Formats: sequence, structure tokens, C-alpha cells
Amino acid sequence: MEKESKIYVAGHRGLVGSAILHNLQEEGYNNIVIRTHRELDLCNQQEVRAFFEKERPEYVFLAAAKVGGILANSTYPADFIYNNLAIQIYAIHNAYLYGVKKLLFLGSSCIYPKFAPQPMKEEYLLTGILEPTNEPYAIAKISGIKMCQAYNRQYGTNFISVMPTNLYGPGDNFDLETSHVLSALIRKFHEAKLSGQPVTVWGTGTPRREFLYVNDLAEACVFLMNCYDGEDIINIGTGLDISIKELAGFISEVIGYRGEIIFDTGKPDGMQRKLLDVTRINSLGWKAKTDLREGIEKTYKWYLSTQK
Repeated sequence: MEKESKIYVAGHRGLVGSAILHNLQEEGYNNIVIRTHRELDLCNQQEVRAFFEKERPEYVFLAAAKVGGILANSTYPADFIYNNLAIQIYAIHNAYLYGVKKLLFLGSSCIYPKFAPQPMKEEYLLTGILEPTNEPYAIAKISGIKMCQAYNRQYGTNFISVMPTNLYGPGDNFDLETSHVLSALIRKFHEAKLSGQPVTVWGTGTPRREFLYVNDLAEACVFLMNCYDGEDIINIGTGLDISIKELAGFISEVIGYRGEIIFDTGKPDGMQRKLLDVTRINSLGWKAKTDLREGIEKTYKWYLSTQK
């Protein structure tokens, strides 16, 4: 990408899209196209086609998606599969129709089988059954990967797919019904600190999860857009994981909560472990920079700024 290249960031108000937009602006890219949902409904075929026909972006970061944690995925499975499939189908197809030079598609680590060996290598895709709690979302994301690969093979496009691990950071969703575990815990511990009530954490606390600070992901995406062209999907993560119980203790320390922590074993754990093998991206020359404590501190500081 050149500094003046026309770049479309789809989903620029979301956690990932906003971080990518900020990174591009910091790096001096000066011809960035964005649209709010009100200005462009990415689930509307006619609107998406009209946008690409008018704007003709050269590069596309497809960060728009419907995302959520276990509760949201379990409650709204139809929404998760429909919205994500629609966004992907219309954006990827029109990127081809209107000559986009390169597109980066954001997948998810949940594409990998429930019982995949750990850490999960890119080649484990479609080698086993998926985790039931987020299967519709995972199937949509797998479809996006396969669509990018199919268009590359048939039409000679340059569409790449990246698989980030669990993300967190400024701009995250802290709604307890739809958020992911780390942001949900930040809110729970903050409110418990104010109220003096115990904190209830879903599950046994034994599952292990890897967490990547979203600004690191944004840096990786811009890096790959500039230096990687290939069919193979690319994992993006830290290569390190932590148990949910350890994470809860970690967040309670950062926030300064000293009350009781209760694990509700009647709630689902999800996959026991989800750790990405990041050998491929590391070998290309990129590694995550932000350690977990620093990232949680920055995220909590941002969350506090939204409560004023």
C-alpha cells in the first residue's frame, strides 16, 4: 500500500476496525474511506454494490462482523450466521467485481475444531467438529475463508485471511449479555468494587484462553497487507494462554477488587483450550508487543473514561 492508496476499512466503529483505522492514520495513510452502518448497510446487496462502484477502493480491510461471547452466540445463532455470511458475500464479491487490489478478511480462532491439538496450527482447519456454542459464527467465518481462496483460484484476486485469537482493548464491548470474557470481567469486577458484592464468573475457571491486545492485531493486519500474499490463512496471537481463573485474579488485582469470586459451574465452559500456533506470522517478522497486564490496565483506563 502507498500512503495515498484508497483504503476502505469496513467496520471502522468496531473493536478491530477502529484499531486498524487508528493504525493506518498513525502510519500516514491519507486516503481512507469509511462508512457508518446508517450510511452503508453491509448486509444489503444493492447498497454494497453501489458503494464499491462509486468509491473503487484499492485495498479493503474487512473487519465488519457480528461478534459476541458464549451467551450472545447461544441466544442469537441465526443472527450470527446470517449477518456474517451476508457481509462477507457482498463485500468479497464486489471487491472482485470492482478490481480491489487486495482484501484482508478477518476470521476468528473459533474456526478450529473443538478437539484440535494445541497450539492450533493453520492446517487444522476442517479436521474435526466445531465447538457447539459458537458453531454458526464459526461456519460463517470458515465460509469467508473459503470464499477468498476460491476467488483467488478462479479470478486471480489477492484476498488473504487472518485468524486472530481472543481480542480486547479500547473500544471493546462491555455489555454483559453480548461481550467476550475479558471485557465482561472488567465490568463485573469494576461494578463489584463499587457495590461490595461478590463476582460470579461463568464456568469452572479451568479453560485456558489466549488474549491479544487489539492495537497489536491492527499492526499485524497492516503488516500483512503490505508483505503477505498467499492462499494460506495466518494466525495472529501471542502464543501464550492463561486460565479463566487466573485471568479473573489478574483483573481483580488491576481493578483493586478484594471481594469474593464465585465460579458458576452450571454455566458452560466452552472449549477447554484455545491457543494459536503463531509460528507462521512470527517467521514473517511480526510478534505481539503488549503483555497482558499492560493491556488490561490500558483497557480498564479506557473503560473508566466511558463511565464519566
